[in-house]
Amino acid sequence: MGQFFAYKNPNPATRAQYPYLLDIQSNLLSGLRTTVVIPLTPSKLAAPMSLTRLNPTVDMDGKSFAVMTQEITGVDRNQLGAQAHDLSSYRSEIIAALDFVLSGI
Repeated sequence: MGQFFAYKNPNPATRAQYPYLLDIQSNLLSGLRTTVVIPLTPSKLAAPMSLTRLNPTVDMDGKSFAVMTQEITGVDRNQLGAQAHDLSSYRSEIIAALDFVLSGI
């Protein structure tokens, strides 16, 4: 498990809308059974409802995804799929989106 890694969404009911889950929890808490994730949705599906600061865009394998920060949730680590992409290069944008949710700035 790693902070700012995207994992394949193993849930067939939500996989089309949210093909990836972005783990944002600190590695210092890796001993916990749960982790905090943000769903990633294809940008073309999020475009009408996304805000640039709240929903930064990340690219994986030439495809664009919106970080759906307002849909943050906790999941059991055992429910995460395979580790797919390291998104640590987007760390600043992801933290800014979380700060926007928490403080409005």
